[in-house]
Amino acid sequence: VQLQASGGGLVQAGGSLRLSCAASGSIFSINNMGWYRQAPGKQRELVATITSGGRTNYADSVKGRFTISRDNAKNTAYLQMNSLEPDDTAVYYCNIESGSRNYWGQGTQVTVSS
Repeated sequence: VQLQASGGGLVQAGGSLRLSCAASGSIFSINNMGWYRQAPGKQRELVATITSGGRTNYADSVKGRFTISRDNAKNTAYLQMNSLEPDDTAVYYCNIESGSRNYWGQGTQVTVSS
């Protein structure tokens, strides 16, 4: 199973970015899909998750600004990020749960300038 994340970049505060994460390979079914992030010198933290049924969960710091979604037919998760802040600067990783296993993408850098 491979996860390909894309959509990161440099944006000014207040701007928007949309991350995508496409899963490929031998996938029977995907349960939860999620986005995590890790800023320099900090631990990796949860940003948002979405279940196979579409139920979502967000970190308090991104509620109202970020929206997670998924396209089950394409095995792809998305993270729409609006009103970005400098504190959102981090490497963003996608994660999927398939069966009893977890898979991680390679990470995509998001940098928000003030």
